[in-house]
Amino acid sequence: MPIFERESLVEVPVKELFDWHNRPQVFERLTPPWDKIRVIEKRGGIQNGGRMVLEIRQGPFRRRWVAVHSDYVEGRQFCDEQVQGPFAQWVHLHQFYPEGDGASRLKDHIEYKAPFGALGQWAAGNYISRKLNHTFAFRHTRTQQDLKRYHPQAMERSLKIVISGASGLLGTALSAFLACAGHRVHPLTRRPPQLGGTGIIWNPQRGEVDKASLENADAVIHLAGENIGAGRWTLRRKEMIRDSRVKGTKFLAQTLASLQRPPKTFIVASAVGFYGNREGELLTEDSPSGAGFLPEVCRAWEDAAEPARLAGIRVVNLRTGIVLSSLGGALAKMLPPFQMGLGGKIGSGDQWMSWISLEDMLGVFYQVLFTPSLSGPVNATAPWPVTNSAFTKILGRVLGRPTLFPMPASLVTVLFGEMGKALLLEGQQVKPAKLEKSGFQFLYPELEAALCWELGK
Repeated sequence: MPIFERESLVEVPVKELFDWHNRPQVFERLTPPWDKIRVIEKRGGIQNGGRMVLEIRQGPFRRRWVAVHSDYVEGRQFCDEQVQGPFAQWVHLHQFYPEGDGASRLKDHIEYKAPFGALGQWAAGNYISRKLNHTFAFRHTRTQQDLKRYHPQAMERSLKIVISGASGLLGTALSAFLACAGHRVHPLTRRPPQLGGTGIIWNPQRGEVDKASLENADAVIHLAGENIGAGRWTLRRKEMIRDSRVKGTKFLAQTLASLQRPPKTFIVASAVGFYGNREGELLTEDSPSGAGFLPEVCRAWEDAAEPARLAGIRVVNLRTGIVLSSLGGALAKMLPPFQMGLGGKIGSGDQWMSWISLEDMLGVFYQVLFTPSLSGPVNATAPWPVTNSAFTKILGRVLGRPTLFPMPASLVTVLFGEMGKALLLEGQQVKPAKLEKSGFQFLYPELEAALCWELGK
């Protein structure tokens, strides 16, 4: 039977490493973004008898993988075994060993059989071996990165953190990241939570929220808002974009200000669109706002949090750039044409793109949560913005594809109207001055490394 093993040194005590693997959303953290895997059901944890059901997408096909946990030894090991899935046999033993002063060793030992016996192993053996090496290189790197970022001061106690927009791309990743840090995540949801769930009911359009469940929260993170890139900006669409941000933020800020035990921190998403189209000007948090629809929305969006600020709550407006993720957002929309070799610069290609990797975006939230000196506007962008032309060349190089098919500005305007002009033809060169001053360490400060990580290259 083929055997796969991988070991890594992790610079934390073995108890901390084991406890991290015992937290509720660690599997989501350890799933590479390029793998199309969805958790359908969880029952129990990694202790004996725990069960997980996954859906795996392979092209147009979907398969279920059911795994059951066994051989649990506190602080030392646990095992998951496939009882239904793509392999003829799969047994995965996770082992943890102390290694010197304050360090530990992580070991994955997998025994597996490909389907269809010897023929299947002959046909798929090399592919499976490459896939396992690729996947577990990612998993071990992510384990090391996360545990390094969870600094001891931030883990002295478990925080109660409320998140709106928790089911979106960023909210889903942030919820898993914070849960794995040992914090209690409570999503704001419009549907009643499942039995035992931690959701808090709200409906900002109706001005309804379960105020009692917001009491004693340590922090509230507000991400909810209409997708600005989901369609042409008709008058109705622009109204929806503005109202979803401004009215929702104002309602939540007023609610938090009225609590008997309000949170210490209120983090509200904003955007670098605050600055408008500024060509080559270098922009920091001290730069004035620009002109146009997006700057107007961002100004009103940030101002809507004022009731919380007046109540003594620390308010942080995160002016976010393009968040790079292959699972959604701008990068996911770019990938199909670029992967087919049909990508190219947009318009002149001179417009600036201020971007940030999804992993660094999660780190920014964590930095803000535990850095009381950060307040007001904070630019959530990587330190090295690039022009659209440079972005195009780097993405093509990472994918190994030519980038010979530019999209003329006139075509952008015809296809997407005002939305295309604002999002594709205009740009900002933004620097994260406050983050850098606070000592934040970017995992991926340069674009090529960020794209390689996100795309599994």
